[in-house]
Amino acid sequence: AASSPRLALAAPVPTLPEIVWAFAAGRCGDERWGAVSGEAFAAANVSAHAREGRRYWVSTGGEAHGFRCDTLAGLRAFVARYDSPLLQGIDFDIERDQTAAQIDDLVRHAAALAVERPALRFMFTLATHAASDGSGANLNATGEQVMTALRRHRFDTAIVNLMVMNYGPGGAANCVPLAAAAGCDMARSARQALANFQARHGWPTARIALTPMLGENDVANNVFTPDDAAALLTLAREAGLFRVFAWSLDRDAPCPAGEPRVSPRCHGLPGVAAGQFFQRTR
Repeated sequence: AASSPRLALAAPVPTLPEIVWAFAAGRCGDERWGAVSGEAFAAANVSAHAREGRRYWVSTGGEAHGFRCDTLAGLRAFVARYDSPLLQGIDFDIERDQTAAQIDDLVRHAAALAVERPALRFMFTLATHAASDGSGANLNATGEQVMTALRRHRFDTAIVNLMVMNYGPGGAANCVPLAAAAGCDMARSARQALANFQARHGWPTARIALTPMLGENDVANNVFTPDDAAALLTLAREAGLFRVFAWSLDRDAPCPAGEPRVSPRCHGLPGVAAGQFFQRTR
């Protein structure tokens, strides 16, 4: 599960053994978590998760911000700030504000650090389409730049995390449309996104993760339900995927009156009680 940006979890979450912290932005070594410095964020979370025995990932970038590491020393220092025996890996969510050269630097330095730290995982989170019209449309230009850099630096142990969300209008050019309504069939579209990605890039399934957005997506008529969550877990087990993550921990709850249609604090689905998504994916 991915947690929305805040200084620390407000209460224990004992049913979730692993959490992704999102997002660190800026330059590694001088990164910030929203208005919070890297030092303050690490101090509030590393020891707390260690006490609870909960594994965690550190995620960078995201939809709103970029993240860059110009040197291997900078990436080493970044990882050291959040390091503990429970740190599982570093995620680079690459969606904006990064040039091809900066993406190449991230991949190159991560590949070098992966040799030094073979137990630490490095993941690259990329936006996807899930075209079902035969075109195979999947990654955007930024995602293709990441895949080019992964091949250039022979980083074949990297994990590619496909964001199976926000495909666009519910037509076959973007996703697998629902049979009886406008919009995308989110479970079938996730399967299609995976198939399109493998057809183009041949990445092994054991190095692929999927991340849906719970409930109402930013794109109207892209609605991920608890049934979709259960189907996605079945797909992950059948295909031998690395992980299914979710955006986000806070969204596994109904929206209070007056909340916007899409909120980082709730899923926007009438009649779906708190905790239903994660109960369906145990």
